[in-house]
Amino acid sequence: MSAQYQVLRAVGLSLLAALLFTSTYVLNRAVAVGGGHWAWTAALRYLFMLPLLLPLMHWQGGIAPVWRSLRAAPGAWLGWSGVGFVLFYGLLSVAASSGPAWLVAGSFQMTVVAGMLCAPLLYRDARARIPRTGFAVGVLIVVGVLLMQFGNAHGALAPSAWLALACVLVSAFAYPLGNRGLLLHLERRGEPLNATQRVFGMTLASQPAWWALALWAWTQAGPPPVAQMEAIFVVALVSGVAATILFFHASGMVRRNPSALGAVEAMQASEVVFAALLAVMLLGEPWPHGQALFGGLLVVAGIALFAWVVAHEAARDQRDVQALRSERGR
Repeated sequence: MSAQYQVLRAVGLSLLAALLFTSTYVLNRAVAVGGGHWAWTAALRYLFMLPLLLPLMHWQGGIAPVWRSLRAAPGAWLGWSGVGFVLFYGLLSVAASSGPAWLVAGSFQMTVVAGMLCAPLLYRDARARIPRTGFAVGVLIVVGVLLMQFGNAHGALAPSAWLALACVLVSAFAYPLGNRGLLLHLERRGEPLNATQRVFGMTLASQPAWWALALWAWTQAGPPPVAQMEAIFVVALVSGVAATILFFHASGMVRRNPSALGAVEAMQASEVVFAALLAVMLLGEPWPHGQALFGGLLVVAGIALFAWVVAHEAARDQRDVQALRSERGR
């Protein structure tokens, strides 16, 4: 498989993951509007995910390598799963109870640049560099998202929406930071766990936090309603298992390429476009227009440009490697 094809494949998988992730915003908001407590929304997703992942492990390298890695370095697993799963989804659930789905979906797209900004904090090699071209395209996507936000908000946000915005911004940094941090930990220890094993390990390591949150939710709101459990089960299956494994696999494929890794994370910006399209098709909402439509077009253009940039860089890198091998073979 050529480097260029591998990058484009990773970008495609990330786009598919983004489509599946979109269900989170719609269903979480529906649960919140129906009176479901945010803590149950957060805890149930990962409590459901563990038994859903178990049958997959037989075909995905087994549980034993994950368990050995957890026992060898429990602090790393607890820490990165706490950031990438607990902090990320806890705050996202709070946001769903405080602001509309479009605000949560759109604001989370700050993850487009968040992963690249986290790079200098994590790496001590060439990956610590923030790729200028990739960052510029990421900023273009963020501008498009902001235009969609202001177009939908008609220039004003309620106080609860500002709370949702703050929660989502922290969540947008926590998700790529937790994923990259665990990948780097496994790389340094020489533990080649695949995407399903990493998702399973982080889900398992975060279970104490989710059980504690569920206990607190019980004291605050009693047992969760059946409708909330059904909705969050769908979120756990579609977004928590399928989408997360796809995204982790895509990021693992290009973990040594800063621009390509940034592109994989940037594809999550398509969620705001998918959310708008699904709202039109399923909920009968009007098509975006004016400022919001222009922002959506910017997001689509930025995604296409990002894919072209990283594919071009991958092809150039491959040519450089082949030239070097040719010189050494003389």
